[in-house]
Amino acid sequence: MPRIEAYLTFDGNCAEAMRFYERTLGGRLETLMTHGESPLAAQAPPGSADRILHARLVVEGRDLMASDTPVGQPYAGMHGFALSLQYTDLAEARRVFAALSAGGRVDMPLQKVFWADAFGMLVDRFGTPWMVNGVAPA
Repeated sequence: MPRIEAYLTFDGNCAEAMRFYERTLGGRLETLMTHGESPLAAQAPPGSADRILHARLVVEGRDLMASDTPVGQPYAGMHGFALSLQYTDLAEARRVFAALSAGGRVDMPLQKVFWADAFGMLVDRFGTPWMVNGVAPA
């Protein structure tokens, strides 16, 4: 059975975003390849050599993948989705929410809701929308 994994697209700041997510989420950045490092470097649009062709961050056995748009390709931003994080440790949920929201926009502060002890929504400084859930163990 296939797994559904998220793939994000950035406009030139993919490497910075993925390194930040690695530190914040505690994952391991396994791939961070630029267009210039790829076997197809000669086919990349001019000016795209330093942009990320493919990035892969592994967090708890799940992949978060990403790339930059090539130079000259329109970038519409991220919209119509959110990455959702689930925590059983409320302190960790609070820490991650604070880190992700720094320099971004909080759409709903982390607060108690009927399905969780803590839930909040934000868009981080890279434009990625997140939902953070923190549920205390029963």
